[in-house]
Amino acid sequence: MSRIRVAVVFGGQSAEHSVSLQSARFVLSALDPSRFEVVPVGITSEGRFLVGGDPLRALSGEGGASASTELAVPQAAAEVAGVDVVFPVLHGPHGEDGTLQGFLELAGVPYVGAGVLGSAVGMDKAVMKMVFAQAGLPIVPYRLLLRSELGDDNEVARRLEGLRYPLFVKPANMGSSVGISRAKGPEELGAALFAAARHDRRIVVEQGIDAREIECGVLGNDHPEASVVGEVLSSSEFYDFQAKYDGSSGLDIPAKVPAAAAEEMRGYAVRAFQSIDAAGMARVDFFLERGTDRVYVNEINTIPGFTRFSMFPLLWQATGVPFDALCARLVDLALARAAERNPRA
Repeated sequence: MSRIRVAVVFGGQSAEHSVSLQSARFVLSALDPSRFEVVPVGITSEGRFLVGGDPLRALSGEGGASASTELAVPQAAAEVAGVDVVFPVLHGPHGEDGTLQGFLELAGVPYVGAGVLGSAVGMDKAVMKMVFAQAGLPIVPYRLLLRSELGDDNEVARRLEGLRYPLFVKPANMGSSVGISRAKGPEELGAALFAAARHDRRIVVEQGIDAREIECGVLGNDHPEASVVGEVLSSSEFYDFQAKYDGSSGLDIPAKVPAAAAEEMRGYAVRAFQSIDAAGMARVDFFLERGTDRVYVNEINTIPGFTRFSMFPLLWQATGVPFDALCARLVDLALARAAERNPRA
């Protein structure tokens, strides 16, 4: 039986380029070479595609003769069209937001993860919250501001009326906590807003609550399953970029939470996944309020971190799905979804 040709796409133009390389290194090592013929495809920070040789090494700046060929997008489309399935490991804009997914739809190639709609909604924190609210999922109070509104302090104060400090200020379209700040009072708000505005023209301001950060993995297509839940033990005030990737934070899997709260979060995780029409995989993040054990859905990530130390694969390992089986199942889900969407193909 011939092997399945899987193009693992990584790198990209977002601020999460380096995170993508870490995830790609794990996925490339986890795909069983007896079943899969892996085709690494790198994308530079300028949006050029690298194929052949060792694109991961080239993008990592590790030196050596990678012999990778740099292609423009039209040439890359022809290259990608020659594989059976694409495994995107791109975090943030231009990879997780529906743009790459639209490109793959045009190329007619099956791919792992959510489609154009699910990816776009899952990337945009403001639209995501609107969808969650419509689906009856509990979310913290928030407001949406535009970069163009930041010059008018009185208007900003009016728009944020009703929210209590501390406030979390986030770019609407970004992941890995890039551009997120915690404003303890009005004197810190302006800097936080402009920090977020450097990454997106749309800014989400959320009510801060005293809560534990809990995460849950989801796997499947039309009938998704939830993993056990895990807790983030952040080394800083909140789980920012540095706390996520400098090795100082811990993960507690399974999380030591009341059984009822764990089941509630697992149920909400599946509902959040279905509400945005996700597919394949996602990680859903929660707040578990201290003192009340009240659960809030924070966000969904349609291409979660995928290193050996990332929450998503570790959650599934604790649920009984080891790393190699997880990657294989994601490829199978992608092929099954493509067959279901194109039954006459």
